[in-house]
Amino acid sequence: MSPSRPLDAPPDASATATALRTDLAGDLRAGDAGRQVALCGWVARRREHGEHLAFVDLRDRSGVVQCVVDGASDLRSEYVVRVTGTVRDRPEGTVNPDLATGEIEVGDCAVEVLNAAEPPPFPVTDRVDADETARLRHRYVDLRRDRMQRNLLVRATVNRALRSAMERQGFLEVETPLLWVPTPEGAREFVIPSRLRPGEFYVLPQSPQLAKQLLMVAGVDRYYQIARCLRDEDLRADRQFEFSQLDLEASFVSQDDVLGFVSEAVLDAAQAVTGERPGEIPRLTWAEAMGRFGSDKPDLRAGPELVELGEVFAATGFRAFAGAPCIKGLRAPGHGDLGRNRLDALTERAKGLGAKGLVWLRVADGGALDSPVAKFLSDGERAGLVGATGAAPGDLLLVVADERRTVEIVLGQLRLDLGRPPVNEGPLALTWVVDFPLFEGLDPAGRPVPAHHAFTMPHPDDLDLLESDPLSVRSQSYDLVLNGWELGSGSIRIHRSDVQAAIFATLGISDEDARARFGFLLDAFRYGAPPHGGFAVGLDRLVAILAGEDNIREVIAFPKTQSGADPLTGAPAPVSPRLLDELGVRVLPPPT
Repeated sequence: MSPSRPLDAPPDASATATALRTDLAGDLRAGDAGRQVALCGWVARRREHGEHLAFVDLRDRSGVVQCVVDGASDLRSEYVVRVTGTVRDRPEGTVNPDLATGEIEVGDCAVEVLNAAEPPPFPVTDRVDADETARLRHRYVDLRRDRMQRNLLVRATVNRALRSAMERQGFLEVETPLLWVPTPEGAREFVIPSRLRPGEFYVLPQSPQLAKQLLMVAGVDRYYQIARCLRDEDLRADRQFEFSQLDLEASFVSQDDVLGFVSEAVLDAAQAVTGERPGEIPRLTWAEAMGRFGSDKPDLRAGPELVELGEVFAATGFRAFAGAPCIKGLRAPGHGDLGRNRLDALTERAKGLGAKGLVWLRVADGGALDSPVAKFLSDGERAGLVGATGAAPGDLLLVVADERRTVEIVLGQLRLDLGRPPVNEGPLALTWVVDFPLFEGLDPAGRPVPAHHAFTMPHPDDLDLLESDPLSVRSQSYDLVLNGWELGSGSIRIHRSDVQAAIFATLGISDEDARARFGFLLDAFRYGAPPHGGFAVGLDRLVAILAGEDNIREVIAFPKTQSGADPLTGAPAPVSPRLLDELGVRVLPPPT
């Protein structure tokens, strides 16, 4: 596959020529002067110039060009037209440097109205911020705006770069089913009734996880696809019911191999959009990420890291710190001027996140600490706190003493509250997070709960801890994080029957239960499962950040609102009683 053309570069004219047009409007440049062209698009703007002359801005997906039309009084905004004329340099003093086509115009124009249009429900311009519900209700109009056209172009560019990278690395694109069986992956699934087998159901796949593992047993070796996935989860800025991911799986690989495959593809995509290739992606262990940033999806842009203060307060007489399992601090640069109301709100925020309390200290001139608790700290402790955090006058220090996990989560969130830039601003901050815990805790029956899924391979150095200390077992799982958003996750899978049996035993899954839940996959593994591992990159999140958006709805052509509704089509909507009868489905009355 040939390299992607730069995002702003016009395509070859021959690629856009049709029976109705010779060029795209936004692709014309000074070198085209003297050419006869035929253009098609929408009337973006019309400006009268004298009694019979008008300037008509013609818009298509490539941009806008000015056309000089004699007798354009019958043209209205958003009319669909065909314009023929001659490209020429703009007169001296009329060049528009803010427009890609600003050095030229199309003159001696003849206009054919292909379709009249009613006035749009909102102006088709990026300068007007219309209500989102109105935008989604008339999405076909909203998508005409430059911003939305560019977002779709960014998405297509990312897809092209990802496919090119995967094929270059020897991966084979294979499609997997959309009608599937329920899978034990945790998220709620959309259920589809079967007409041919009343009372039985398909589900829409949360991901191709089990299908791609079957492809490894089938000898495909390296699989990928741009996969459509569906999860019936509450929606937010980075989550939709329907989403796309670069899904991949490979046989006979290590964790380092998988991270290398994904890094190559993501860096290629970033370079295709921005023109610059980010540097090598750093790695953090899960323990490092939590210890330094208080998050397993750390935003490396969000200011100072968490600081261990156990040694500073080892012999403290301050009751809130004495004997605490963990004491950590956070420096918030330039926040030393926060008023008492805001500081009280931070304290309540910390308590809401699980802390018993929060100690705040303002750093005054000369390094003195201004705080109600400062008098309870010794001179050495105050100096040690300033030194350990690197605090300067005007900074705010926040300290939490509690269980280690609580301390890290609370300070990690406060770090984001006070210092995180918008997700779409600043440099691209990519990082790998590896060595996640295999289990995230215990269920009410005292059994470990998988942090990923039941087929994640434990870290080879921790296999002997499965029975004696399962919560200390690390996994061969990994996440890719960009600007604090989790782009995706993956793992090396269990292919050895003895290790799988040990995991099932640890989870309290009997042989009968395992067969009921995973029978078809376990059957496949009996016939020779290779060592394998994979990953899935959240395509919508990657595109949103590369496009400079902070909500994935802006890079999806037809998204749902946060309530799950589609204002354009009215979905979800009732279906006819006849269809319900065919499916063997009864609808319960709404709860009272």
